[in-house]
Amino acid sequence: MAVTAATKITTDVPFRLDRLPWAKWHWLIVIGLGITWILDGLEVTIVGTIGPTLTSKQGLNLSDVQATGAGTAYLIGACVGAIVFGILTDRLGRKKLFLITLSWYLVSTVLTAFAWDFWSFAFFRMLAGAGIGGEYSAVNSAIDELIPSSRRGVADIAINGSWWIGTLVGSALSIPLLDGRFIPPSLGWRLAFGLGAILAVAVLFIRQGIPESPRWLLTHGRHDEAEKIVQSIEHEVEAETGRKLPPPPEKTITIDPTRRHGPIDTVVTMVKTYPKRTVLVMTLMITQAFLYNAVFFTQGLTLATFFKVAPGDVGLYTMPFAVGNFLGALTLAHFFDTVGRKKMIAGCYLISGVLMVLSTVIFLRGGLNAATITLWWSVMFFFASAGASAAYLTVSEIFPLETRATAIAFVYAVGTLAGGAVAPLIYGKLIATKDPHMIAMGWIAGAALMMIGGIVELVLGVDAERKSLEDVASPLTAA
Repeated sequence: MAVTAATKITTDVPFRLDRLPWAKWHWLIVIGLGITWILDGLEVTIVGTIGPTLTSKQGLNLSDVQATGAGTAYLIGACVGAIVFGILTDRLGRKKLFLITLSWYLVSTVLTAFAWDFWSFAFFRMLAGAGIGGEYSAVNSAIDELIPSSRRGVADIAINGSWWIGTLVGSALSIPLLDGRFIPPSLGWRLAFGLGAILAVAVLFIRQGIPESPRWLLTHGRHDEAEKIVQSIEHEVEAETGRKLPPPPEKTITIDPTRRHGPIDTVVTMVKTYPKRTVLVMTLMITQAFLYNAVFFTQGLTLATFFKVAPGDVGLYTMPFAVGNFLGALTLAHFFDTVGRKKMIAGCYLISGVLMVLSTVIFLRGGLNAATITLWWSVMFFFASAGASAAYLTVSEIFPLETRATAIAFVYAVGTLAGGAVAPLIYGKLIATKDPHMIAMGWIAGAALMMIGGIVELVLGVDAERKSLEDVASPLTAA
């Protein structure tokens, strides 16, 4: 119930959303918004598996450095898109932006299929990355503000882990598209980019039924709309579950929507109000991005260079790797709400770092082939996947609502540029030397960074499990 006193709004809307039992309505949120990670996983996998094809005459005749450089262009686009669209998400609303960013991605990925040289390919990849980067800001904000607090961890981590469903689909379809038995590889790599476009069109229709975040509406003075949306959700959940909801909690928050806020407030909040939280999320994002992009963006080139895997067979090795990642996020997600954020995030980071070191040592001793190194990586990323997904969860829940999307964008951009955009270029050059000791040195560096991330989580981690977002970080407009 919302009561207006002068310009202030006293409401229980956030806490009514948090007390809802899980219902079909929440699955609409999971499917309609969570598809972002599937699209991103699909995009990254396609570029990773077609890497050897792009460096051949059947592709664009790129060098190894250019092939990995296209991945960097995608990540740079994602960083720029995250910041621009993130600011707009906090200003204009979650729903408007998650429709715009998905449409942007749809057009850009189709254009990529028509690239004619390195520069056109890199430019179109950058545009597609901008759409996905914007999706991260808009979608993460909306998910956390609509999902009940008791299930926020498991929902967010499982959704982030669905990135690997896109990887699995991309890997499976890359085989018939690139092995030359059904479609010429010169055409197959172009058709691969149509997969994401088809999926995006379907999701656009689903997202039409997702409402604006009631929490965002409250901070912009639109409490009547927020109340109407929450009442509609409550009625729908009651109809689906067949029982009355428990009484609303005797808890309210007072909002003063006349208080202005913008990007500068995000910087002040992150640097002055919550500096330790900022150090935490920056560290988590940089370390996981470096490890993932170091291994995954160059997986096709690594297998082809050191294990003589044919370009058309790369997808066979990516599939079990993707399964391990998805199962890790899906299996471990529940414990982030029960055991707690700090213990689970730190544990996943430290374990994955140790496993990376062990696999590198065995690789240097000649004890691994294409199949066994894939198995090692699958086990390692079983843990790393859950930890990395929790990094995105952390940044989206520990800053105030009015700065949430912009904060996500800043952290994503810095983490991706430092750990993601740089890593593919470095590892591309290391692979180009064809010296196993050089690539091993890079893998050890990635492992060390992951373990540093785990230690920082132990020291600075925030126990946000099962708490309302307003209790984790008070809104800037709270009176």
